[in-house]
Amino acid sequence: MRKYEIFVFMHKPSKLLKTLVYFSSFLALTLTIHAQDISVSKIITTEKMYDLHFTDAKRDSMVAQLNANLQIYQYLHGFNLSNNVPLPNWFDPVLPAMVFNTKQQPINWTIPAGVAMPADTNRLAFYTIAQLSSLLRHHIITSVQLTRFFINRLKKYGDTLHCVISFTEQIALEQAKRADAFFAKGIYKSPLQGIPYGLKDLFAVKGTRTTYGTPPFKNQVIEEDAFVYRQLEKAGAVLIAKLSMGELAMDDIWFGGQTKNPWNLQQGSNGSSAGSASATVAGLLPFAIGTETYGSIVAPSAVCGATGLRPTFGSVARTGGMNLAFTSDRIGPICRNAEDAAMVFASIHGSDIYDRASRTMPFNYTGNVDLKNIKVAYAKNYIDTLPGNSAEKAVIKTLQDAGVQVTAIDFPSSLHTNDLLTTIWAAESAAAFDPLTRSGKDSQMVQQWQSRYPNMFRSARFIPAVEYLTVCRLRYLVMQQAFPLLSRYDIIIVPSMADEPMALTCLTGNPCITLPAGMAPAGDAPPSITFIGGKLYSEAIIAAFAKKFQQLTHYEQQHPAMFTK
Repeated sequence: MRKYEIFVFMHKPSKLLKTLVYFSSFLALTLTIHAQDISVSKIITTEKMYDLHFTDAKRDSMVAQLNANLQIYQYLHGFNLSNNVPLPNWFDPVLPAMVFNTKQQPINWTIPAGVAMPADTNRLAFYTIAQLSSLLRHHIITSVQLTRFFINRLKKYGDTLHCVISFTEQIALEQAKRADAFFAKGIYKSPLQGIPYGLKDLFAVKGTRTTYGTPPFKNQVIEEDAFVYRQLEKAGAVLIAKLSMGELAMDDIWFGGQTKNPWNLQQGSNGSSAGSASATVAGLLPFAIGTETYGSIVAPSAVCGATGLRPTFGSVARTGGMNLAFTSDRIGPICRNAEDAAMVFASIHGSDIYDRASRTMPFNYTGNVDLKNIKVAYAKNYIDTLPGNSAEKAVIKTLQDAGVQVTAIDFPSSLHTNDLLTTIWAAESAAAFDPLTRSGKDSQMVQQWQSRYPNMFRSARFIPAVEYLTVCRLRYLVMQQAFPLLSRYDIIIVPSMADEPMALTCLTGNPCITLPAGMAPAGDAPPSITFIGGKLYSEAIIAAFAKKFQQLTHYEQQHPAMFTK
């Protein structure tokens, strides 16, 4: 029987080294004495699950190795790796032919003068970040007052929407007082200084629970500050709450119920950044932070009428956040307009030494775009078949009337991107929550139907490593095939909830922004549209383009009536 040994070269033996040596010796022993659990008959049965067929002679020769592998798996399971252990094989969306500007230019934000408090204080809930920043800088309101105002709104409506997991009042008031002290000295760190916000409850903040929205982690406290939280703290923003999320970042159902759509309480807010979208659209806070693996910023923004920016993969370091799919997870702002999203992204984007997939790239936002020279396309295979009065077709007409030349293209739709992405997502998330599955605590989760995580994690244990790596390599081919088409355009217009465009750009890492695209019908949210950035790291262009569209239409200024009183 083959022995497996671990060689570690260090100056001095460490506790970890001694542990590894112990496990190595233990493994060699168990491989020698353990009875064979895998037989030829079991191989024959299992082959059918993997689309394989071997001869009897080949099966016989496999038995010893498969039994040895079984012992390795049992050895690995002994580590019970926690969710925060990173994957050293990180994903890079940059192809060899891509070239980028790497110089960050100063951003000159326009903070309007002469902003007054509204006669109806409730209207303050829907002021833009720039308007709130003006009030704070001109000492018309303090950050402490503004913070208490939004905390009170969250307490008033949070249970109605099921959008708050926990309040962070002590942190908020300390940060608000600090912001007021800077205002008193005439120090302005960013437009976010003194502005309250909420975090999706998968980001660690010292002294708070980080529940992942699910019972098995309901009392989890991680004594770490997530990168995105630290970035916002540097900008002077004020954390007032940890917001609801679909458990383990799927859908809108968590241990507190279903997060509701502020336009229609009979509907959910969709997508796992559910609380971030719902609370922001209802004016319970000025902005929130969400995450996306496959639609979790786009979908709730579309369904709730928010403006959600899903950045290029790696644009915001994920350190201190829950790992789900290591090669797809990304962080972005959910706001009520594009300029607000740009302000937030300017503060949170960047890399750190712990998230090796993160990269600091320029965000040279000006807020301006030349509509006559920008290259815009729309996915005709997804839009031309829609009714003539569809919001998507109205968006194209609005842009054409404003002087934009919009080119019809066939968006790639036959690359099986949905299947590739879901396979990667399943395998990586099952690894991220391996101890949860093997402990049996997955039975405590709320969502137990077949298409949800407990069953997805269990089923993913049978995805072979060979097939997972093959899918990752096919992903690279998809990136190569998509790049020549996508990169011809600055903006590509697609229906927000179209699966293949969403899946493809999750695989390639391209950014997008989702925003309201029409008037809200009675009892429902406004329709939405998504602008994909044809090039990586084009957040400044897509945000400016979305801002221009919003200046033309003002659809983002609609608010759900229930929360304006």
